[in-house]
Amino acid sequence: MFENKTEAQAREEILAMVAEYADRFHNQTKEFSPGDRIPYASRVYDKQEMVNLVDSSLEFWLTSGRYTDEFEKKLAEYLHVRYCSLVNSGSSANLVAFMALTSPLLGERRVKRGDEIITVAAGFPTTVTPAIQYGAVPVFVDVTIPQYNIDVSMLEAALSEKTKAVMLAHTLGNPFDLQAVKEFCKKHDLWLVEDNCDALGTRYTIDGEEKFTGTVGDIGTSSFYPPHHMTMGEGGAVYTDNALLNKIIRSFRDWGRDCVCPSGCDNLCGHRFDRQYGELPLGYDHKYVYSHFGYNLKATDLQASIGCAQLEKFPSFVERRKHNFARLKAGLAGTEDAYILPVACEHSDPSWFGFLLTCQEGVDRNKVVKYVEEKGVQTRMLFAGNLIKHPCFDEMRASGTGYRVVGELENTERILRDTFWVGVYPGMNDEMIDFMAKTIREAVR
Repeated sequence: MFENKTEAQAREEILAMVAEYADRFHNQTKEFSPGDRIPYASRVYDKQEMVNLVDSSLEFWLTSGRYTDEFEKKLAEYLHVRYCSLVNSGSSANLVAFMALTSPLLGERRVKRGDEIITVAAGFPTTVTPAIQYGAVPVFVDVTIPQYNIDVSMLEAALSEKTKAVMLAHTLGNPFDLQAVKEFCKKHDLWLVEDNCDALGTRYTIDGEEKFTGTVGDIGTSSFYPPHHMTMGEGGAVYTDNALLNKIIRSFRDWGRDCVCPSGCDNLCGHRFDRQYGELPLGYDHKYVYSHFGYNLKATDLQASIGCAQLEKFPSFVERRKHNFARLKAGLAGTEDAYILPVACEHSDPSWFGFLLTCQEGVDRNKVVKYVEEKGVQTRMLFAGNLIKHPCFDEMRASGTGYRVVGELENTERILRDTFWVGVYPGMNDEMIDFMAKTIREAVR
């Protein structure tokens, strides 16, 4: 098959066949019929993702490489940040982001065991998990409805002499009040970590400047799990404008190494064998000097290759999410006696991940969800609802240690009891959106 061909020619032939295969056997658009399953999220891709994936596989580098470099550069450019590090999941991104704050390189501002992190319980566990596993203390405050983000009026009450950071997620694309949270963190010299896993592409105007969420705080994180705004199967990213934080992030991601040489490269600094580190012998190989107790959380170049193709489409994904959200909200106008409809945070332009609904008093969420699901519309709860109520908190809840709660978490409890959401991902067409609106309306007739 490849006789009389160079490697480049053979590769070109293979990739042309892959493109043809993808066009023929993938992404065959099917007309929607009422009753067809409407998932809350799914992959949206074309032949370019598959071509990139095979192209990467033919190189057989497997670990992070040229596609990783390209993805990190392009995502940083999109977000207008200086540094971006690709990792193997959004949860790993949150782990690296939090652990970076524990580095001795940060001096007195480092997070130590027993220090407190202000957050919310109405969200995804891995925004909070790294702090708990490290030995820091999450301090939970309530959220607001219908924004489903932190109640910023509770920030000062949550503050103590042990507070070192605020780590919060932007809920389903709707940003928290970044102006208030940023001012609070600046006032008290606290770190701000934005879990941006559900909000990539969301914009927020702060101090008169429009910025992407994830870039206002000290560190932002993203997830590229298939349901998210873009995908590479598994994958995540950590980004920052702070050079020192970037160095620490890279170290924690790459085994805790002090060396910044990427995989397959040696001695970029030119001082691999002539420096003194700790109590190691003079000239000990810098490639194997460890400044942190880190991990190996790198993604593969296979993942990155898909991400590079996804990034090209990403602006159109964001616009379609906005369109779907607006159409669904218009379709549910007049149902406010049954549902509390979502409202965007002031000064924001959300890249919506989902459409949240809270059942009014007297409306049974379980009955609504059962009806909607039976009609083929997939639903989801707001992740943990109230994380403190889950079995993972049993021991801490029983002992009353390991976390603090400020206030009564009334809205968090309301979300746990009455809230669900449906998707608005870019693979949905108007017919699907209209059917969802019709079905959700019918559920309370």
